[in-house]
Amino acid sequence: MAGPTGRGDSLGAALNDLLRSQVTPRHRLSSYNAKHWHAQLSQLTATHRGQQALADAGLHVTTKTLINWLSDSEYNVRRSYLDIIHTAYENIAIVPADPIPRHIKRGQYEISGVVKTGDDERTRGTVDAAPLRIDGSRGNWDAIEELWLAGELTDDEFEDHFIDDVIVEDIGEGTDGWEFPGASYSVEVR
Repeated sequence: MAGPTGRGDSLGAALNDLLRSQVTPRHRLSSYNAKHWHAQLSQLTATHRGQQALADAGLHVTTKTLINWLSDSEYNVRRSYLDIIHTAYENIAIVPADPIPRHIKRGQYEISGVVKTGDDERTRGTVDAAPLRIDGSRGNWDAIEELWLAGELTDDEFEDHFIDDVIVEDIGEGTDGWEFPGASYSVEVR
């Protein structure tokens, strides 16, 4: 039975495609695009969630002060309050990434595409060569997960860390390191 599969023009792109098919990455809500403090404050005070974000960021003003701010976009608000409003706005605008699920970190990987170690370069996942099989449970996923949660897991970073922290941890360095110089990869996790 086939498991979740990712495809891409590099190993890192295929890995990211696989991960994004399973969990939601860190992202910004498209409705939170206000630049001016007044527009941000208006949007935040319109919902309970926004009001809670203001309180969590440390905005403690009277209702009268808040009404004065909302009624005049040119109101002279102290810099420290502007920073709090901006912080609350950014905190609510960014949706954190879901953690990497256990079945991804503990899965058995089958990598198809061009794989090179030393002088051995071949296209894996064909009738002539089986996919490269990697046991994800032997890997160290800490750096990958840290980058994922921060929204900074690029295809190149994912590929580099997957090689160093998962492939090498499972089957070793290879003849002379691992390279994935092809232009098309698929990664299936079981």
